[in-house]
Amino acid sequence: MKATPVPHTRLLLVDDEKGFVDVLTNRLGRRRIKVVKAYSGAEALRALREARFDVMVLDLKMEDMDGIEVLKIVRKMAPDLPVIILTGHGSRTAAEDGMTLGAFDYLTKPCELNELMEKINLARQAKNKQNGETDQ
Repeated sequence: MKATPVPHTRLLLVDDEKGFVDVLTNRLGRRRIKVVKAYSGAEALRALREARFDVMVLDLKMEDMDGIEVLKIVRKMAPDLPVIILTGHGSRTAAEDGMTLGAFDYLTKPCELNELMEKINLARQAKNKQNGETDQ
């Protein structure tokens, strides 16, 4: 099932690979997604305290905090925020651990932009439905 794009999605992108984050931000921005960048787990948690987001894309392997650690805190701070985990290093087990902790879904890096867009749209639609909102 193909998800209908949800315009003006506010996305928190968390990854310590600065080049990857910058390129992905530009590509998502061209698809009408407003991206806030966080280059560390601590930066992501600060951003989450300052603003509301529709979806979070979270890398598992970061220098300062493990993505699973960040996800546990996010579940307390913003329990209805859909989190899509990005994992490189072939760590399917860690991604599955994230799903157990309430992540919406996961993708392995590098991922196709269309596949990521599909997951973002599905996550946004699920959040809207959960909150009784319409897709606007």
